[in-house]
Amino acid sequence: MGIPLNSLLDYNGNAYELAVAISKRAYQLAVLKTPDVVDSDGKVVGLAMNQIFSKEIVYQIEE
Repeated sequence: MGIPLNSLLDYNGNAYELAVAISKRAYQLAVLKTPDVVDSDGKVVGLAMNQIFSKEIVYQIEE
């Protein structure tokens, strides 16, 4: 599972918010070590990006 470059290029939202969401989700995945992480050979950033772009998880910025 690689980084979804097409989804990243097509993204029209706030890039900073997206980067923060990906970073936080990747950290969560690294700590939890779910079967998804094992299946992706520990590549948590790509997995986090795929989860966010496929809307498997949804993030919101708290103010």
